[in-house]
Amino acid sequence: MTHTVLVTGVSRHVGARVAGVLAADPDIGRVIGVDTVPPPSPTRDGGSLSGRTEFVRVDLRSPDIAQVIAAADVDIVVHMSLVSGPARSRSAMKEHNVIGTMQLLGACQRSTTVRRVVVRSTTAVYGSAPNDPAVFTEDSEPAEVPHSGYAKDAGDVEGYVRGFARRRPDVVTSTLRFANFMGPGVDSPLTRYFAQPFAPTVFGFDPRLQFVHEDDGVEVLRRMALEDHPGTFNVAGDGVLLLSQCLRRAGRTPLPVPSPVFRFLGEVARAARRLDFTPEQLALMCHGRVVDSGRLIRELGWKPKFGTAAAFEDFLRSRRLSGGLPAAVADRLSDLASGRSTPGPG
Repeated sequence: MTHTVLVTGVSRHVGARVAGVLAADPDIGRVIGVDTVPPPSPTRDGGSLSGRTEFVRVDLRSPDIAQVIAAADVDIVVHMSLVSGPARSRSAMKEHNVIGTMQLLGACQRSTTVRRVVVRSTTAVYGSAPNDPAVFTEDSEPAEVPHSGYAKDAGDVEGYVRGFARRRPDVVTSTLRFANFMGPGVDSPLTRYFAQPFAPTVFGFDPRLQFVHEDDGVEVLRRMALEDHPGTFNVAGDGVLLLSQCLRRAGRTPLPVPSPVFRFLGEVARAARRLDFTPEQLALMCHGRVVDSGRLIRELGWKPKFGTAAAFEDFLRSRRLSGGLPAAVADRLSDLASGRSTPGPG
């Protein structure tokens, strides 16, 4: 049996890559990529649609998505279209993420052909707070539930996904909570932050960060699309990096400032369309966030090839960013300068 797959969010790098690897699979007969804008031009790293992927311009907030699913007899849906930064306004971002997902799930619920739904979510649903657990599992409750921005949207989306799964128990529904993507083709607020010559940090804080390499993220999405793995799964590379270690490895100059100043700088950068440091990003830069991906590893019998440190190093190589020192030496110097003795990432 061959499958027909619908992938949303194909105008962005990871969405395009997911559509491409699925189109190359012999068990996939047809891949339909949908988005509100055309996908990018072909790139060497696969960040564009392959020739076998059909692009359809559809706004998920409209009922047109139901017609696409019905007309093509779609049986697998991979929802990649959550956006973390507003194109025009916060209200437009919320409509795209939440209302768009509602329309898509409504179309899937009415479909007689859809048998598997995979939804990209984010570890941002756990928030970042001073009294958080050291490591989040999928069953952990956040100390402070996010009340705004992308994290709030993702929480709302997951609620609708759970409702859909209850109404359509015959459809295999998988939710993937990804750590921050990192890699050569990733363009995000965090990758742009590390590319700045001077990196503002929140005075008195050195948060723990986790990354997932784009290659591993694409492979997880491919497996989830082709296999039955219902449930919610964290996705992150092994180990953690402190923000200070990241900056040292990137050869960036940290600029410690009080949190109100950090927030102000983020607003200025956002207005200039250079960075997008929202309140949830400020919280991450204070308290960090670490998740356990053990459930995913046990479910798939597979683990990411890149740990957090290796994913970050690959990003640095691709951007030719370097502090000029080996990572272990740079980390040791950072520890000595701050008077701490911190074990390296595991």
